Order: sequence, then structure tokens, then C-alpha cells
Amino acid sequence: MNSLHLKSFIRCKRKAWLDFKGEKSCEVWSPHKAIDKINQFKIFSQFCNGEIYTGLKGCENGYQGVIGLKVKENFFKNINAEIRPQLLVRTKGKSKWGPYKYLPAVYKLGHKTTKEHLFDLAFSSIKLGTFQESKIEKGLVISNLGNKINVEEIYLNKKLRKKVLNVLLSLNECLEGFMPEITQDRKKCTICSWQKFCDKEAKENGYLTDIDGIGSKTASILKTNGISNTQTLASYSEKKLGEKLSTFNNQKFEKASIFIKQAQAYISGEPYCISNKNVTNSLLEKTSSGFYIFDIESNPDDKHDFLYGFLKINNLYTKKEDLSYEPILNLKNNKMESYRQIIKILFSHKEWPVLHYGETEKIAIINIAKKLNLSFEEIDSLISRFIDLHILIRKSWILPIKNYGLKTVSSWLGFKWMQKNVSGSKALYWWIQYQITENEIFLKKIIQYNKDDCLATLQIAEYLLKDQLKKN
Repeated sequence: MNSLHLKSFIRCKRKAWLDFKGEKSCEVWSPHKAIDKINQFKIFSQFCNGEIYTGLKGCENGYQGVIGLKVKENFFKNINAEIRPQLLVRTKGKSKWGPYKYLPAVYKLGHKTTKEHLFDLAFSSIKLGTFQESKIEKGLVISNLGNKINVEEIYLNKKLRKKVLNVLLSLNECLEGFMPEITQDRKKCTICSWQKFCDKEAKENGYLTDIDGIGSKTASILKTNGISNTQTLASYSEKKLGEKLSTFNNQKFEKASIFIKQAQAYISGEPYCISNKNVTNSLLEKTSSGFYIFDIESNPDDKHDFLYGFLKINNLYTKKEDLSYEPILNLKNNKMESYRQIIKILFSHKEWPVLHYGETEKIAIINIAKKLNLSFEEIDSLISRFIDLHILIRKSWILPIKNYGLKTVSSWLGFKWMQKNVSGSKALYWWIQYQITENEIFLKKIIQYNKDDCLATLQIAEYLLKDQLKKN
């Protein structure tokens, strides 16, 4: 076992087991992991003023920062373990290498220091101290908040080290046993490389948290009342369930109805129409003389939208190959020009609505309009044109799917992306690669992905309007 298995184990016992024993062909490459590695190296390099070296030679030569060191040996109670410190930082002291020693450091994304960070540092410190022949009293948590490097010192006391040793015993027992159960909180699985592997089993066993809107707390309430799987939920009385969902207050009967219908749809594979006549009539009326589809690619950690994509639709009967798509690249040194281009497009057809999926696009346009000092009247006019299809699909339909994300809904409708296994995080990975290499191929991949997102959004609009389109 190693530090990575320990981190996985803290998140999910099954993930740790699969990382150790799982069939690698079932694992899907995770862009989140790759992005995390890139950001980690970038921050560590800044912190060490670019003086970073890899492996044991880095320690022997006294580099300020050392990555990639692996120390493997018998840990305790015949447990073989390998420490893989994310970063070693040189500090004053004495070790077998000379008048200096190393402290373990980890990278933190966001504000919260978690068990993962603490246990990773404590685990590394136990063996690193012996290996470098110098005691380690503390570790470092390094983060980048507001473009400023922050360092938090963690005192690695006996209590923390003892906790880690207990967790290691549990981890070792887990890795030697059978594959653990799927985690009850399935919402955690969205960025896991083993998600698809677990999805099939979860659906077969009727996991309640696979039903949209049901998290671990609601699932716990349902189980306490004898509803242990989606099959039981689907056949339950709406009135009886509503009485048991007191935590939802005035919404308890509405929630009960939605949960049951969602479970029924999920099991049967058939959609359930809630009430879409008014929604679709209004949508058809607004889009009949033309509209835009708008989609953004973003780096949320950097608070930077790096691509804005517009799909221009003169009418709903235009062939897909004849549609006009315009991508606008948003480089940090040329933001205002990008903003002006966007507003120019939107103002070229002031009466056209702007269809999007989720709230991100509308918020981005409001911010752009403010930065360009548009008048309150112009901003209000812009806001009134935005139509969120995510809200409309939820108001109109209960679909046989796990969630109502753009990918899930449009994939259920049969839409296929030109590139395989794509996602917003993969587009972000390509963007980071483009920034590093300036290779245009990454830009082409991002643009193709964004165009497909626009077309996927269009397909959802067509689904909402399918009955009206048939009449015409």
C-alpha cells in the first residue's frame, strides 16, 4: 500500500480497494487528477522558486524542493507500505545528507484543510523521519488563494500519528479482504475514475442515491422507514411517503411525488410528462423567429471563462450542418476585446432569445455587461432574453436518468459528441495543455467540444418542442 491508497481510503473504501486490486481496464482516465497534478507542480515550483528536483538525488544534493521520492519498507505489524510525499521542502536542521533536513508538504485546493491532508503529512513523516535520520515535528499545507501562495504549518503530534496508524491497519485489512460495498453517498462519485464500474452495480441493486434529488441524508430517512431501494420507493404510496418526509416541511408531499415518479421512470426507462404545455408554447413563440444557443468553457479555480460559443439558429427546421457556430477565445491579455465581440453578437439580433443550460452563462453575460459599462436598461434587456433549458426540462419532464446535467439529458436523447469521453474538466485540461504548449490542436479539441455542447443544448430544446414541431 502507499500514500495514494490512504487518500483514497479516507474518501471511499471501495476506491482504495479498486486502486490496489481493481481491473485497470475498467478504470477511466480522470482529467481532474491530471489537472490537480499540473496545478500542484505549478504551485510547488513557485513556492520553491523553481528549485525542484526529482527523487533521492534531489535530497542528497540539498535542493529546496524534492518531488517523486518513494520510500518503501516494512511499516509495522508486518505491513509493507510506501510513502510518496507530494513535496519535500528543505529546512534548517541536520540529517544524513548534511546540515539540513526535509519537511513533507501537500497541496490544498480551496480553503478547507481536510483529514486527507493531515493523514498524508503524518503518514509521510513517520517513515521520512527514520529515512533521513532526523525527527519531523511539522508538515506544510500549501495552497494558492487569490493568486497568493499560502502556507499552513501542521504540528504532527503523537495523537495524529496514532490515528494514522489505526487507519493504516484498517486500510490493510480492507485491501486483504473482498471488495467493499459501494459508498452510500453516490454524489461523491462524479469525479472518480471508477464511477462507470460502480454505476452498473448500483443500478442493479437499486441504490437510492442514484435517484435525482436523494442524497445520503434523505436516503437514510427512507431506509429508517423501510424503503431500502428504488424498487420499494417506486411502488410506495405518495401520501404515506409525504408524511414521513417532515424535514422538507411544506414541500414534503411534492418531494414524495417527485421521488416516487423519478424512481418509476428510472426503473422503467420511460419519461414522465409533468406539465409542459405552457412552457413549450412560450418557448416556441420566443424561438420561432430565430435564437442563439450559448455555452461557456471555464476554469472555476482561476475564475476565468476561456471560451464563449454561440450557435446561431434562424429557425428550428434548419439542417444541423447549415447552422452557424462562432467561438470566441478569451485570452487574459485581451479580455475587453472578447467582451465587446460577445455583446456585438447579442446586439446584432436584439429580439432573439438566448438558450443555455444552467445558470453559468447568464451570470457571465451580466458580469461582462457591467464591465463594459452598459446601462441598466441594456443589462435588463439582455437578462430578459436568457432562457435556461435546465429549469424548463425539470419543470416539464421526469426523465429516466440519474441527474439532469447537460451530458446526461442529451445523451439519453441520443446525442453523441464527436470526441469520446469528453467533459468540461477535459476541456479545461486541454486549455491548460494549450497554455503550456501553445499547440493549436488543443484549441481545436476545445472548440469542437463546445460546439457539440451547443448542439446538445439544441437537441434538448427540440425535445421540449417536439409536439409543437410535429403539429407544424
